Amino acid sequence: MPALPVTVLRINLVDPAPTPDTLSARYRAAVEMAAFADDRGFTMVQTEEHHATANGWMPSPLTFAGAVFGATRRIGVTVSALITPLHDPLRLAEDLASLDLLSGGRLITVAGLGYRPEEYAAHGKDWPGRGPLQDEVLQTLLSAWTGEPFTYQGRTVRVTPRPYTRPHPPLLIGGSSRAAARRAARLGLPFFPSARLPQLAAYYQEQCAAHGTDGWVLQPPERTALLHLSEDPDRTWAEYGSHLLHEARMYASWQSAGSRSAVRSSARDVGALREEGVYRVVTPDDCVRLARRTGAGGSLILHPLCGGMPVDEGWRSLHLFAERVLPRLKD
Repeated sequence: MPALPVTVLRINLVDPAPTPDTLSARYRAAVEMAAFADDRGFTMVQTEEHHATANGWMPSPLTFAGAVFGATRRIGVTVSALITPLHDPLRLAEDLASLDLLSGGRLITVAGLGYRPEEYAAHGKDWPGRGPLQDEVLQTLLSAWTGEPFTYQGRTVRVTPRPYTRPHPPLLIGGSSRAAARRAARLGLPFFPSARLPQLAAYYQEQCAAHGTDGWVLQPPERTALLHLSEDPDRTWAEYGSHLLHEARMYASWQSAGSRSAVRSSARDVGALREEGVYRVVTPDDCVRLARRTGAGGSLILHPLCGGMPVDEGWRSLHLFAERVLPRLKD
């Protein structure tokens, strides 16, 4: 059997005009899609954390991960990224340990600082002090997961139960700064740059050597594409391109001038978005060709509910991939 790319189901539950009914339907469809992907052999569900948005962009990724684990048997969930300074460190240690136990080790957490002061303000956290907050929460997680008593804010505490995965659940440090690379190296944790940044990866390895830690880098590919499957891409762009643009424009609006992201778009209209290639609508045949070019070292990221895409259209995309792409890749 040929080596296949990693297959990822991206879910962030964006809805440009959310109502309780539409969001409830979207949440339930997302869990059903994860179960469908699990049955078809997908590798991973990927989600993230954002707050204080008008479109419902995933505020509770750990709750969502728990729902996915309850509906699946094999598929992993990556939270990329969890804005760890916004969380109470002890409670977060408990929640991640519980999810690790529930899933049998299928949760991967990428710890990030975030890039929106509004999120820190909404949670009563200090934006200028986010670096020290991150250091505290990460060190607390690593200490808590030993199952042994340790000192936290001047008192002795112990967190139970211990996680399923030893020595601890998979935890990566995300970011595009030298400070993030230094933090990961100092703690002996893997580093996940937010874009393909070879110089930053090399700096991380230098810092690992300086701190005497062993580490590795998970680099995104040179080009990352978020995929939607369609038998008629022209029609899909005409009918649903506004949903893709909604997500692309909102995400771009959160980025500062110096930030780097593998999925950042500079498009201002649907035509430019299509030409740019970050968001791609492809036929099953196109997707097979893309997968074969990508090979085992790459990934195919399906984004069926992108930007508030109608649930029925999302299912059409997912069925096309499962029924007319995956079987051909296994031949």
